[in-house]
Amino acid sequence: MILSGKEIKKKIGTEIIILPFDENKLNPNSYNLRLDKELLVYDEEILDMKKENTFKTIEIPPEGLVLEPGKLYLGRTKEYTETHNYIPTLEGRSSIGRLGLSIHISSPYGNVGFKGYWTLEISCVQPLRIYEDVDICQIYYHTIQGKYDDYNSSKYQGNKGVQPSFLFREFRQFK
Repeated sequence: MILSGKEIKKKIGTEIIILPFDENKLNPNSYNLRLDKELLVYDEEILDMKKENTFKTIEIPPEGLVLEPGKLYLGRTKEYTETHNYIPTLEGRSSIGRLGLSIHISSPYGNVGFKGYWTLEISCVQPLRIYEDVDICQIYYHTIQGKYDDYNSSKYQGNKGVQPSFLFREFRQFK
């Protein structure tokens, strides 16, 4: 089951933490999260899963930033979240999707116990001007059944900003 907006509001500060929280961003069964101004863009034409790929940081200026099709931009939510006893899910808003913008390429599911900012895998189908603070996605909360362990990964837990892929670390484990 997915929590209703009223249930999300009741859980704020205990099982669900959203900082800052703005009741105006609460929907019937989700909460809108905003885009932060910082983006990462990989420097390399060919990315390699087994190595740490280099990137540069760019900021969205007040007049907006035009995204290019075929290019990956890593962004993050402005809001910090913690989720206890629920599985968080992030999806793009339909108004954003109708402009050809996608906020994730892989699974939309987070882990129960996640603490941090959400890294967004942003891409577009045609040039699109984006702006800081836009409500870019929605977070949903699913109930979980059975015993579980909280997410406790040094890879992404407790992040402070936009994070590139750390998949290369997994290859090191198997050497």
